Amino acid sequence: MPHPAQPPAARPLTLHLGVVLEPRAAELVRSALETTLSERLAARFPGTRWTVSVAHEVLTRPPAGRTELLEETRDRMLDADWDLAVVLTDSPLRDGHRTLAVVTSPVHGVGLVSVPALGPVRVQRRAEETVVGVVTTLLGAEAEGRSPDRRLRQLAADTKDHPGDNAVEFAARVLGGNLWVLLGMVRANQPWRLALRLSRSLTVAAASGVAALVTSDLWSLSASYGSLRLTGLGVLSVGALTLALVLGGGLWERARHRREREQVVLFNLATLATVVIGVLVYYLALFVLAWLGALLLVPESVYATSVGTALGAAEYGRLAWLTATIATVGGALGAGLEDYDDVRDAAYTHTSEAVQPVGPTPTRTDQHTPDHGG
Repeated sequence: MPHPAQPPAARPLTLHLGVVLEPRAAELVRSALETTLSERLAARFPGTRWTVSVAHEVLTRPPAGRTELLEETRDRMLDADWDLAVVLTDSPLRDGHRTLAVVTSPVHGVGLVSVPALGPVRVQRRAEETVVGVVTTLLGAEAEGRSPDRRLRQLAADTKDHPGDNAVEFAARVLGGNLWVLLGMVRANQPWRLALRLSRSLTVAAASGVAALVTSDLWSLSASYGSLRLTGLGVLSVGALTLALVLGGGLWERARHRREREQVVLFNLATLATVVIGVLVYYLALFVLAWLGALLLVPESVYATSVGTALGAAEYGRLAWLTATIATVGGALGAGLEDYDDVRDAAYTHTSEAVQPVGPTPTRTDQHTPDHGG
């Protein structure tokens, strides 16, 4: 009897990794990275086929900072139509007094590896393993047992660009087709760190909040405003600070060529989501500070005399809510005091002093932890 027809095997996903190898780093990393990295990445991500292109060049001249090098690497990636890019540099990567081994930017889709930081022995092997680790981080799959299959599929697929599409329609299609890629980029980028780096605007915001908190007019307004109005004002303040950071910091990117549109739209969406989450954390921190400030600075008897109602938990909440909103608007005005190199660095990158090589993971049949998405 004839054998039943077997379903066709699924074609492996194909992704393109670009590796920029600086000349002095190439003296330490001599093997054919195109072959060795392809094999290591295929072992790390079963069901994928990797094309690795190695470019021997210098993207920036010292004393360029790591953020500038990441941006230059992204431009190189877009020009070459790579999916991801990693630079093996001979220059030290620093964050203040710290010497870094790895800098990654999931939003850009690029990473930097300082070859001198890999140590004096087994440089070749450690470089290959570290590049695999950087790719793993860029895909948001560094947690043990997490499968990035969905993000890999979306990264390998291109969104069709119809000539009649306007910017909004194309952005909506990119979002729908790359949702898990976007979530993985934002999660790996740790957007809550942005709030920690906004020290100058946070100082201005805290000062404006304290100044407003001790005024009876603010007490009366907070008592008279309902939740809907407070929510609307809060949204407007978060939006104002987000726009101040995105536009003032030059975080919005424009496509230079039509083939770059999808990656640029995805980059802008990830940047916007990162900044919004960071600003929300900032807003929440101000809310907590305003609540504590109200407990310390607003006397219950004076409040009751001025407003005509007792100062209870609900009143403290509305007072802190309105104060946080006003303080966030002050933060938007104070955003001009920020060093926007620091803002871009906080919005885009996270760093590692130590090298943590990533070896092959178990095959698909050995993985029992489901993918929970972004």
